[in-house]
Amino acid sequence: MKSETLYYVRPMTTDDITNVRALWMTIKGFGIRTIDDSEEFVERFIRRNPKTSIVACLPDGTIVGSILCGSDGRNACFYHVCVSSDFRRRGIGRAMVQYAMDALKREHINKVTLIAFKGNEVGNLFWNAEGFIERGDINYYEMPLNDDNITHFNE
Repeated sequence: MKSETLYYVRPMTTDDITNVRALWMTIKGFGIRTIDDSEEFVERFIRRNPKTSIVACLPDGTIVGSILCGSDGRNACFYHVCVSSDFRRRGIGRAMVQYAMDALKREHINKVTLIAFKGNEVGNLFWNAEGFIERGDINYYEMPLNDDNITHFNE
């Protein structure tokens, strides 16, 4: 019989940043931006969104999952949703998503969006299974304002 690993979900704090960033570096295909994902910028993000960014932890406190989640007061967005490959398919991602969505509802946020790269098969299967709707009626645009903010993908 397979033993279940217990975990708990809680809001991310600035004390978690080093461990969360270390987790991100283990996720194959994860895109990490040189500036936006630096400790300084993640800390700023968490301070602006103190109740909606989430971590999943083992009983000993080891972080095995994370979601950066922020809102503009109207809509929210999930960024860098991940679960350590050693702990997937145990309900951790689902629990984190539900926790974050409940936190958003308490703040009267009515919609959450996310971006999943087309080549991210695991992520796209997860989001579809969770009931997220893939939009085909919009185009996504961006305008980089800082050429030094380069995305590197983990291998």
